[in-house]
Amino acid sequence: MKQIITPLFAALSLTLSAAAFSQVAVKDPWVRATVAQQKATGAFMQLTATQDVKLISATSPAAKMVEIHTMEMDKDVMKMRQIMSLDLPAGKAVELKPGSYHVMLMGLNAQVKEGDIVPLTLTVEGKDKKTQTIEVKAVGKAMNTSAHKMNH
Repeated sequence: MKQIITPLFAALSLTLSAAAFSQVAVKDPWVRATVAQQKATGAFMQLTATQDVKLISATSPAAKMVEIHTMEMDKDVMKMRQIMSLDLPAGKAVELKPGSYHVMLMGLNAQVKEGDIVPLTLTVEGKDKKTQTIEVKAVGKAMNTSAHKMNH
């Protein structure tokens, strides 16, 4: 009987530890295309986690420095600042979009052109302080591109 129980407990503990990690769905990841000399841009997407987690960092081989930012209006001035983490509440879509939360890529290694794929690695942390990385491939998009123009 002991030979049967030991593998059963081992399988059960593997299942429980795997369940401790949140799944984070990434929808519509994109990066704002840049002009030739521009050294910074933003990455945007929608993140939905299955459990309460925090986005704590991001990296990309496309940039020397990557930070999580927020933009806020202070009177009539838009201010951008780095934040240390972004809460991703369970089951609630969190929008990273222009004029709000976003991933800032600074010290770009090359111009980001429309259609380019920019790899990003997002790191999330659970309440138990365990981290998980998410690989994202964001598409370069020009800000002035409309659906109408893209169809021609």
